Amino acid sequence: MLHQKKLIVVASIAATVVISIAATKAPVVKERNLKILPKDISDEKLDSIMKTYNVALGVKCDFCHVPYNKLNFGMKDSLDYASDTNPMKEEGRKMMRMTIDINKNYFYFTKDVRPEYLHVVQCKTCHQGQPFPPEN
Repeated sequence: MLHQKKLIVVASIAATVVISIAATKAPVVKERNLKILPKDISDEKLDSIMKTYNVALGVKCDFCHVPYNKLNFGMKDSLDYASDTNPMKEEGRKMMRMTIDINKNYFYFTKDVRPEYLHVVQCKTCHQGQPFPPEN
């Protein structure tokens, strides 16, 4: 009888462990497609830069990023940030290259500050809160 109770307890513990492991969700890994910004950029820094672009151009994220083509089961965000389908994303990259080049070549910087983080000339310098720079 004692042997049977031990067997039941051990089997119950083993079943609990197996169920717990099976129920654990794998960590969500955001797919990134960074071609201009550093690959090791933190999520916080990336979000901060993207929000700066939103304000400078007066747009939302879907101006450059496309929605997922599949159903969004409980996901907080429905945009596919890694996709290059929207042509505005490549235009944004061109603008990033341009401002990095201007800041790097025409304004003082040291090796302590990465050129992509310089902000002498920014999106808002020309865009002034509009998706496209106003014609003057």
